[in-house]
Amino acid sequence: MTEKGILNWEPVSLVRRNHGLEHATLNLLAKEYPSRPFAGHSDQKGFWVIGDVSTDKLLETVQEALKRMNAGEKKLAIHANCGTNYVTAGVIAGTLAWLATLGTGNSFKKKLDNWPLLITIITGSLIAAQPLGPKVQARLSTSGEPGNLKVRQIVRYERKGPTLHRILTADVFPAAGEETQQALES
Repeated sequence: MTEKGILNWEPVSLVRRNHGLEHATLNLLAKEYPSRPFAGHSDQKGFWVIGDVSTDKLLETVQEALKRMNAGEKKLAIHANCGTNYVTAGVIAGTLAWLATLGTGNSFKKKLDNWPLLITIITGSLIAAQPLGPKVQARLSTSGEPGNLKVRQIVRYERKGPTLHRILTADVFPAAGEETQQALES
């Protein structure tokens, strides 16, 4: 299977589109509530939002995110605090640090002598990785094109700490003839 084939395979596509919708929702929530912390997690069935927001406001925000993404605002799917950014930086920094230690000998003193070099390599790779994380998000871990993704249900969980919401999504395809009628009406 090619890269595009794997990314468009239905289970992977659903995770990527849910991940993009999660990010778009979190971006809109952060703009409206800048002092409130929010987090999320996506999977094939939808996504979770962790943070204090009413269920009605969350539904409104998810619908707004869907509308804006379907209107072409693909960049809403990219989030500054996505784990993809951290994994990208970690892989680059870890790989370069590991490569720098190859052939340095086994003694503690030899490894300690390389400490300044390792710090320089890790710092440089973390700086270089910053613009790569969002690019990896855009190409691999998220999709800014939700397509026929719709919210099926939002479940609110009350617990100690921040509120937890489960947003369940599904691809909803128009019935035969409905798509033609919708196109005529717009």
